[in-house]
Amino acid sequence: MKEHLRSKENESVECVERDSRDQRQLNLHVCHNCVQFSYILLLKAKEVLDMQNTVALTFGNAFNIGALGTSRSLKVLLRISHKVTNRHIHMENGQKSDSRGALIVLEGLDRSGKTSQSAKLASFLAGKGFSVESWRFPERKTCVGEMISLYLSNKSQLDDQTIHLLFSANRWEKRFLMETKLRSGVTLIVDRYSYSGVAFSAAKGLDIQWCKAPETGLLAPDLVLYLDIPPEKAAERGDYGVERYEQLDFQRKVAHHYEILRDETWKIVDGCLPMEAVEKQLREFTLECVAKCRRGEPLSQLWL
Repeated sequence: MKEHLRSKENESVECVERDSRDQRQLNLHVCHNCVQFSYILLLKAKEVLDMQNTVALTFGNAFNIGALGTSRSLKVLLRISHKVTNRHIHMENGQKSDSRGALIVLEGLDRSGKTSQSAKLASFLAGKGFSVESWRFPERKTCVGEMISLYLSNKSQLDDQTIHLLFSANRWEKRFLMETKLRSGVTLIVDRYSYSGVAFSAAKGLDIQWCKAPETGLLAPDLVLYLDIPPEKAAERGDYGVERYEQLDFQRKVAHHYEILRDETWKIVDGCLPMEAVEKQLREFTLECVAKCRRGEPLSQLWL
């Protein structure tokens, strides 16, 4: 009887070990797929760029996946242009060919109100007769976006470098469509952009310049609306803690790195004000920006 029980126990241990090995192999397979998608999409971004003037971006250890059981890393050399061909697209609504839509980004900590305010702002502009679309990153409906969604909902595990590059690839795969929309006169209201990617990854301890490198060359926003709210206040809002990054200490670090990234395109709005007051400020800043872009303000590239 004892030998029978011991045999059953050994079988159970072997089964657990086998399942563990299978899971590690599955994680490694998923991770390699992520690497492949990121690499392909970042290279694909070059198709929308002028290749005459290039800047080399070396991502040493960019795809280091040692945390998932391998010591190998991929060293990728991407040559990304820092000059976009100046194209003019015919405007169907009779505007000047230089006139275009505005790229307006809303940034802030988790639960700062970005998503709600993005939707309200897009609705406001549409009511004023502007051509407008509401976008959000990560775009979870793409192939890369689905991988990101699994990670954010704690259903998969990836190391910090890999998930950062997936976030970047998710933005690059939309770059061409973004530029086409803007040049055709559509204003884009974007919930999160490259600043989120850099701030969140840097908050994990990654070098901030390394984090900015794969974002370099994306379209630069015409306006960044930052909803400023203390992490403690954000934590009091509904459903806080559902996703991976909704942790108070971590959000404090994110807020610090947002401060480092601020530049002249940013407008800081107190997210603790009543919703109507926040809406009023966002609308004023946005209308001013849209008017400037309709007068022919040229597009520019991020961090170049």
